[in-house]
Order: sequence, then C-alpha cells, then structure tokens
Amino acid sequence: MNFDKELNARGLSCPLPIVKTKKALADMATGQVLKVIATDVGAVKDMQAFADQTGHTLVATAEENGEFIFFMKKK
Repeated sequence: MNFDKELNARGLSCPLPIVKTKKALADMATGQVLKVIATDVGAVKDMQAFADQTGHTLVATAEENGEFIFFMKKK
C-alpha cells in the first residue's frame, strides 16, 4: 500500500503509539496516509478506537512477525 509518512512505534506501550500517531497526523495534509508500525498488542484496539473518535480512516491493518502495521488516512 502506498503511504506518505512512516511512524516507528516499536517498543512503545499504550498510550504512546496513539500519542505519536496523533502528532504525526497533525503534520500531514488531508488525504495523506500514515503507516504506523507498533509492537504493543493493545495498539490493535487503540488504533480503531482512535480512528472512530477522530474521523481519520483506518485503511488497513496487518500483523507480520509480531509487529502490527496500520495505515491511517488523515481526514
């Protein structure tokens, strides 16, 4: 999937992956896609809740080798 910016949230525990995602999205233009890589299992639930609460779109999620990958489109 194409993305405009990548955020490495590996090793960060809740709520840091969400805090850093929010900050990264703030610096992006509407319609751009942020790729987030996290290792915290709680991030799976948190990213969907964050998208629901903020209006950003969680385009896709995946799990590879114990890492969770999210693609978030800025509203």
